[in-house]
Amino acid sequence: MDETALNELIDRFFAAFVSGPDCEERLDALPELFIPQAVIVRTCGSEPLAYTVDEFIAPRRALLTEGTLTDFHEWPLDGRLEVFGDIAHWYGAYAKEGKQDGVAFTGRGMKTVQFVRTAAGWRISAAAWDDEREGLAMP
Repeated sequence: MDETALNELIDRFFAAFVSGPDCEERLDALPELFIPQAVIVRTCGSEPLAYTVDEFIAPRRALLTEGTLTDFHEWPLDGRLEVFGDIAHWYGAYAKEGKQDGVAFTGRGMKTVQFVRTAAGWRISAAAWDDEREGLAMP
């Protein structure tokens, strides 16, 4: 049961980042997936940048809705989910593709997502990611 709920949460997290119809609605629902104090961290070869939930969503909303990023989506690949009591962790690969200013691109990386069980159900407490780049490739 926990694994099913957590996998659904992971799917909802990735599904939020799809351009096109219903994008605004998915992004509006995204904060429900997190505890209010959650932290999201981007590394990607530079100094880590930590976001609050709102700080994380705002620039992605702009990218996904302003029209320069089209046909975009990202999705989980292989991952490992571990659950112990009221905490859980997903570590896995993901892929993304789209068009930026009309130019097609693809990418892959790794994400780590931590979860806690709340009175309202499982929520994301932290997430971090790193993307492939020169000198760092997924096996």
